This record gives sequence, structure tokens and C-alpha cells, in this order.
Amino acid sequence: MSAKAISEQTGKEFLFKHICTSVAVQNRFHYASVTAETDWASLTQEHPWLLTERLVVKPDQLIKRRGKLGLVGLNLDLSGVQEWLKSHLMRETTVGKAKGVLKKFLIEPFVPHKQEEEFYVCVYAMREGDHVLFHHEGGVEVGDVDSKAQRLLVAVDDKLTEDHVAKQLLAHVHDEKKAILANFIVSLFNLYEDLYFTYLEINPLVVTQNGVYILDMAAKIDATADYICQAKWGDVEFPPPFGREAYPEEAYIADLDAKSGASLKLTILNPRGRIWTMVAGGGASVVYSDTICDLGGVDELANYGEYSGAPSEQQTYDYAKTILSLMTREKHPQGKVLIIGGSIANFTNVAATFKGIVRAIKDYQGPLKENEVTIFVRRGGPNYQEGLRVMGEVGKTTGIPIHVFGTETHMTAIVGMALGHKPIPNQPPMDAHTANFLLNSSNNVMTPATTRTASFSEPRRSNDVAPAKKSKAGLPAAKATTLFSRHTKAVVWGMQTRAVQGMLDFDYVCSRDEPSVAAMVYPFTGDHMQKFYWGHKEILLPVYKSMADAMKKHPEVDVLISFASLRSAFDSTMETMQHPQIHTIAIIAEGIPEAQTRRLIKTADENGVTIIGPATVGGIKPGCFKIGNTGGMLDNILASKLYRPGSVGYVSRSGGMSNELNNIISRTTDGVYEGVAIGGDRYPGSTFIDHVLRYQDTPGIQMIVVLGEIGGTEEYNICQGIKEGRITKPVVCWCIGTCATMFASEVQFGHAGACANQASETAVAKNQALRDAGAYVPKSFDELGEVIRTVYDELVASGTIVPAQEVPPPTVPMDYSWARELGLIRKPASFMTSICDERGQELIYAGMPITEVFKEEMGLGGVLGLLWFQRRLPRYACQFIEMCLMVTADHGPAVSGAHNTIVCARAGKDLISSLTSGLLTIGDRFGGALDAAAKQFSKAFDSGMLPMEFVNKMKKDGKLIMGIGHRVKSINNPDMRVQILKDFVKQHFPSTQLLDYALDVEKITTSKKPNLILNVDGFIGVAFVDLLRTCGGFTRDEADEFVEIGALNGIFVLGRSMGFIGHYLDQKRLKQGLYRHPWDDISYVLPEHMSM
Repeated sequence: MSAKAISEQTGKEFLFKHICTSVAVQNRFHYASVTAETDWASLTQEHPWLLTERLVVKPDQLIKRRGKLGLVGLNLDLSGVQEWLKSHLMRETTVGKAKGVLKKFLIEPFVPHKQEEEFYVCVYAMREGDHVLFHHEGGVEVGDVDSKAQRLLVAVDDKLTEDHVAKQLLAHVHDEKKAILANFIVSLFNLYEDLYFTYLEINPLVVTQNGVYILDMAAKIDATADYICQAKWGDVEFPPPFGREAYPEEAYIADLDAKSGASLKLTILNPRGRIWTMVAGGGASVVYSDTICDLGGVDELANYGEYSGAPSEQQTYDYAKTILSLMTREKHPQGKVLIIGGSIANFTNVAATFKGIVRAIKDYQGPLKENEVTIFVRRGGPNYQEGLRVMGEVGKTTGIPIHVFGTETHMTAIVGMALGHKPIPNQPPMDAHTANFLLNSSNNVMTPATTRTASFSEPRRSNDVAPAKKSKAGLPAAKATTLFSRHTKAVVWGMQTRAVQGMLDFDYVCSRDEPSVAAMVYPFTGDHMQKFYWGHKEILLPVYKSMADAMKKHPEVDVLISFASLRSAFDSTMETMQHPQIHTIAIIAEGIPEAQTRRLIKTADENGVTIIGPATVGGIKPGCFKIGNTGGMLDNILASKLYRPGSVGYVSRSGGMSNELNNIISRTTDGVYEGVAIGGDRYPGSTFIDHVLRYQDTPGIQMIVVLGEIGGTEEYNICQGIKEGRITKPVVCWCIGTCATMFASEVQFGHAGACANQASETAVAKNQALRDAGAYVPKSFDELGEVIRTVYDELVASGTIVPAQEVPPPTVPMDYSWARELGLIRKPASFMTSICDERGQELIYAGMPITEVFKEEMGLGGVLGLLWFQRRLPRYACQFIEMCLMVTADHGPAVSGAHNTIVCARAGKDLISSLTSGLLTIGDRFGGALDAAAKQFSKAFDSGMLPMEFVNKMKKDGKLIMGIGHRVKSINNPDMRVQILKDFVKQHFPSTQLLDYALDVEKITTSKKPNLILNVDGFIGVAFVDLLRTCGGFTRDEADEFVEIGALNGIFVLGRSMGFIGHYLDQKRLKQGLYRHPWDDISYVLPEHMSM
């Protein structure tokens, strides 16, 4: 949704802040906003002029013709404004078909003026440029300005001058005001361009001897230009059309959409309605709304929305739970229906998105059953069978009535079922499994040698692409009639390996001689080769850092497929058009600002380049070439017979609906010859008529299908072409969006261009015009397939079309990753893990989502318990672990590990090397005594050996008791670290049997020598054994196993790593030089004969 209306206050704020003009613009920033919550004392303090000036008050809620509706209070003082608002504020009023509550008002200074001082000015965008309208009589009675006003077209990239304005717009203006108006209009136009307005109207614009006054203003801006204009716009609030409330759920989904690469849209039409939709795809969402309204459900239709662009499972879950939350708040006497629909996806993993919906259904199963909700599902696309299966399963397990259908069912058939107009089949027929494209139905595993073994370096066949015709000097270059052939070569901009592999698989199944992708361009890496599959074998495709290198090394390339982001698509496409070898460009990105798109169109027209897009999936020419993800995966390619040409050419706006057309056409005719999705933006690079005329001039195409849309007037060019005889082949056409005329308030549909700005742009008007012109127009989308079948049968009967014999395509192996996704194969894993899983939407530690870890405030000790011991430990255990890490963090620079770390750091080594050097000193003699102490004391205690017996045995065996002894600390100089831990353990542990045993041993050893104390390593070792054995989370065998495998030494390693890192950073901060050990600290004891 690019062009969005802004409030009058926002529009004036933009103008006052950023207009650059020598004309005196009066009353700058003199406006005040009023709502029911306004504190008048604070308002007058902020705007003292309210107390001294005469005032105007009016609603600021996107209401047109407020003066004629009696919604403007004129020439009032402040008390008069307050009195006027008593009869208007928070009152319901009707504007056209829309009913709404007046909630927000704008107060401005009243400007006394004469009628002849009022003017009308408007600037709005069209494909060819920006139109400037001016009328010398403005105000409430301006009337039909389209017929009255003087008009000036400023072509794309052209500049508006004061001379142009004066000559073409100001003919009826008095001479003394011409200079002021000319300067102001040029400045206004510059502001309009700089701030990416798409519509800007001032009526009236008052011009007096003091300057100009902006009395009433209406404006729209291109919301997709936010990344360009953020600094000037700030945070813009887009108010809903009058008559429709702004719901927090809409804002929530809009925020999700802004943070996602996918598309998520939600408009709440009637929160009490019984018919709710959750539709995948911008075009499909309109078709479902149309069908619901056609079948009488307009008053019960609760929402409009769509999710598309491969949203993740979590995003789909968030979207679905929002819908389910809304629809289960209020019961309906007839129960409710939820339509989860969609066309056949091109690249979205249906199973993945359905998993998010299934999670939401499980969470809301109680409210769904209480509200008697019945769910109808229809979907197709990658992995759709698995998606439908899990959707059917959740219906069985929850008891919610869920009816599931796939591509064998017409896309909108479930609407008739949901509304009771059609019976619900008990067991709908299911299409073949996705994996069936592995099988060769001809039983011939061999494929023609010429198409499989020929070297890629062999000379190419002549290309059957019709080149662009040379144009006369000074005229734009003519565009090619045939865009793609079996020998078309393309460059792909962007590291879209999945899309490229899909293109190569399509090439292979079409028996092309060589891949259609010659190279890829990706500026963010160096030149390299990328591996892909060509049938059964692997090939390498070059990846270049610059487009210039790719063009130079591949002169045969004439197509660019651009997966550049919305921010970089403009620059990369303009760069590409500098290379004359490029004839066709497909721009996939959605959300390119309209001003940039129009510049692309102009440059393309000048260079004879055909642009498909922006905001498109691309197009397909069966047997020849496909753009990116068009047509979906191979199972759909084969099911829709897109591996060989048929007789039907189609053009649509929607990418998802283009795949649905592939399905419909393959079921009702001999198939598609060529299909193009021109994109959902207001200004697609190429238009319906461009492609319809190409199809008219293409001998292989015998009939044409057009799926038009609400918004714009491009379909009228087809009407004109039919009437003038330029188009003679039968045209079947249907424009979606017929429901728009039934809604009380304006609805912006999923595509940016899907909004009617005047009656002629409605789908109803365009369908009637096409019907009158002689096109075949069905009564609804439901009947589109039947009309196509009827026209096709007539062409076959007349001999115009002679269906060809089907030839089975060659087989293509399924990728391992996708086969695994479908559950068709298995293989032994190289690794096993049971502590962490990062594959889903959320990181999981030992079964606990990371959000829960933070919600429960488990801390570092709790995380360590999950990752090391796969247990959620008691709070005291987590605290003990953290205390151990704290007391073992460091013990000064003199110990061996810290010393090594310091020496390494001073030798200029990096952090990892220095840390590793220190860690390598840890062992039984330094720091690593935790495990050994735990094992020795546990063995002695478990065997029933008395402390004295244990000490005597160790002395007899000549072994040290691990964990006993300290170089500095003694019974008279105790280690406070041990004392702190001992106090905590005695207070919180359920039992300390092993610790008590170790302390008895300490009494014996310290009686012999004061420094033979239980040191910190020994204490942690024995206390940890007590913890593992008595906390209730482990069996005795499990506790012993953790000691045996070295878990306790991990405590010292983890804790001391903090200290080692500290020493490393300290040495770097102090800028210490290379360390050399002093001679006087070394005892040189060489043999005597050597010293002589």
C-alpha cells in the first residue's frame, strides 16, 4: 500500500516546515488539534492565539466537502468554538455511505478575504508524470475541477518553471497576483516531489496583499518512501478512512509487517461479523472478498487481510492468533466461519505457514468451540499436502469442524460451502503427492542424448527472440514482441540460489539444451563460482561482484532477473539499462517508491527495454523460460503442464493468482503458451495492453486471458484495442475487486494499485466496459474457468486450435533438503544433540524456549543447569553455581593459568590464543582438582571408609588427596571463598553428607600441617556431589555419571575464563610490551664439564 492519506494537520506541518518559497506563507503552524480528552487550559497556554483571534473549526478525519456537509464552524471566538463542538464532537454523522463518529477537530485562525482571492490548486501523480491543476475560482463551490481547471503535465524527470505555470495555468488570474502564484505553485511542486507526495490539494488557496493562506488541504504520501524521507517526515500516523475505526490489532499487524520481509495486512470491517478470512496472497485476498460479497455476505464480512511473501511459522502464528482473538470475542447466533484460503503459492512453504495457524487454533480451541466456528481451508503450493494434512489432523484432535481442500477444488468453492450455497463433499479427491514428479510416467528412464549430453560450450542455436526494432532517430527504441525463447540467457541479481535452482530444473524438464541462467551478480561478495544441479549432475555458475563484469563476459545475456531489495532495486536496474544487450528486466521487489518506478519506466521506454514488475513473481513461457520462482515447484510445473506450450496467453497483476491461472488454464484448455504477472504496484513497468498486443502478434497464442483489478484505467486500453480491431483474438477478462463498491468506507486492498480513486477505476465499471467492448467476461471469478473452457472449446471446434499429443517430460531428481522436508527419505545423522535446538522460531535450551528462560528469571545458573545437566535445577542450586563461578573467577596474576595468559597477551597474541594458553594449564595440579576430589572423596565415603582410614590409605599408596592443601591459606588464615560457600551450602542444601566427610578429613590433615585445608576446588567438588545426589533431579547413577565425565571441572574452567579474559584486557589496556623473564630469577645448573 504505497499512497496513503495523511491528516490535514500532518500535511500542513510538512508544508510549513519544508516549503522553500519567496512568497509569504501566513499563519505558519497556527493550528490546534482537539479531541474529547483535550485540556482547554493547556491548549490555550500552548497556543495563546486561540484567545485573541477569530477562529475556524473543522473535523480532521479524511472527510471530503466538509463545508457542504455543514461541518465547518466559521468566524468564531474560542467560546463559540467550544459551543460549536458540543453539537459535533463525539457525534455520529453520515458522509456518503459511511457512518462514523467525529473525534478529532482542527482549529485555525479565521482569514477574512474576498471570493476573488480564493484559488484552487492540486498536484497528483500519474504514470506519465505529475499533473498540476489550477482554477482561478476556489472554495466550497468549486464544482467539477477536472473539467474546469487549467492543467499542466510535468513529465517524469522534467522540472516545473514559473514561466510554464504563468503561461499554461494562470491565464485567468490578475497580473498583480501571477508572480506570487507562479512562485508558490513551483515551490509547492518542489515540496511535493521532495517529500514524495502522490496527491496534494489546496482548496481554497487564499492570496491577499499579505501573502498566501493555506485554508483547506488534502494529501497523500508514498508510504514506501519512508526509508528516504524519515528524517523529514518523522513518525507519520496514517488515519483510517472516515467510517472505520482504528483498531490496535490493525496497528499490531502493521508493525509486524514493517519488521518482516513478508507481507501482513489486516483491515477490520465489522468486528461483530460472522465471516472471517485468513487469505494468503494480495490478489487472492481480493478474490475471496469479492466472492463473499457476491454470495450476499457483505454485511457479515468481518475483515479484509492477507499474508504472503513466505512468512515464517512464528509470523503466521502471530497473524492467526490476532484473527482468532478478534473473532472469538463476541458470539453470533448463527455461529461463525473462518475461511483460510489462498491461490497456489509460488515459493511459500505451505506446511510451514500452516504450522503457525495450527498452533494458533490449538491455543484458541476453547473459544473457537464456544463460538461455534467452522473452518474451511483451500490451498496449494510447495508442500501443500503436508499443510492440509496437519490442518485436517488438528480438526480431528480438537473437535473443531475443519474442511480441507487442495488444488483439485476451485479456489473460491469453499466460500459457497461456508455460506451454505454449496454442499460440502465428504471426501474430496486429492491430487498426487508432491514427490510424484520423481516418477517417469512413460516408463522410459532415458532422455534424448542431444538434450542431456551436449556440451554447454557447443555453438548455440539461433535465438528466436524477436529483437527490438531499430527506431528512427530521436524516437524511443521499439520493444521486442517475443521476450523469451528456448535459448534465452539471463543474469540473476542477488544470491537467490533456490530460485536459480528452480529455473534450472524447469529448463531441464523442458529439455532445453543448456541452462537459462548464465551468471549471478552479488556485490557483497567477491567473484566466485556457485554450485547448482543440472538434472543429475552438478554444474558451476559464475557469480560476479559487478554488473559490468557480468555483461562483458556474457554478451549472450538479454534478460535481467532482479531480486535486489526495495532500497537497491532502483540503482541496480538503472545501471543495468546502461547495457544495450538487455531487452527484458524482471523486478521482484515490492515497496519501491512510485517516483523511482516512474523513472525506471521512462528510461526503459527510451531504451526499448520491457520491465516486468516491480512487486511481481515474474512470468513463465512453458517449454522455454521461467522467471525466478514463477510457477512454483516442479510438482506444480508438471501438474499445470508448464513444461510444454499450450495455446493461451495470460496476463495478471498478482503473482499468486498467476499460478492459480496456470492451474485453471491447464484444467480447461491445452495449457499456457506464455503468462506474465505485471505486479501489484500502481505503475507496473509494463501494462496489460503491452502484453496483450504481444500475444495478439504471437502466432502460437490463440486466445488471451486477462485478470484485471480494481484501480487504474489500463483495462480500458484493452477495450479500445478490441473496438479498433487491433485485438482480434478472443479475450477472456475479469477484474477483481468488485466488492469495493459494496463497502461503506474505502478499503485499500493488498496491492498498492488496488484502490479506485474514481468511479471509472472500479472493477464493476471495468468489467462492464470490457463486456460492452466484446471481451468474454464471466459473472464472477467462480465462473472464470468455465468461460475459458467455453471459448477454448469453440476454437477447437472451429479448427483454430489443434491440440497436440502429450509428450511426457524427463524426470528431475528431487533435492535432498526438500525430500527430507517432505519426509520421503531418512539418513543417519552425523551428530546428535539433546541440549539445544535453534531450528525453530525460538532458541530452545533443553526443551525450554529462551523467552521462558528470561520470564522465569533463571539466571546464569539456571541456564547452566539446562545446558549441562538437562534439568531445571532448584533456585538454591542455581545460586550455588553462580557463587562457584564468582569465587573461581580469578586468583591473581601469579597462578600458572593467569601467568600464561599474560605472557601470551604481551607477546601480541589475540584474545582466543591468550585464553587458550591459560586454560591449557588447568589440570590436577592447578584448578582441575574438582573432579578428582569429588571422585576420591565419593569413593571413600561410599565404601564406608572412615576419614582416618582414608587419610592413612592415601599416605600408604603415596597419593595426594585432591582438594586438600593450599600454598598460602591455612587453618589459621582461612580462605574466605570456602567460608562463603560453606555458609550457603549449610543453610540451603537438604543434605551435606559428603561435605561433612571432607571436613572431617580436613581436621585430620590440618592437625599434621596447618595449610592442608579443604581448598576451594575440593569444597566445590564435594559440595557439588551433595547437590547432584540430594536436589531431587538426578538418580544416583546419573549423579555419578556427571562426576565421571568431567562436569565439575567445567565449573572451574568457565569461572576462571572470566579472570583470564580480564588479565588479557588488562595487559592490552596497560599497553604492556613483550615479556622476557629476568636472568636473576633463573637458576642455571648446567653440567660442570659444559660450563668449563
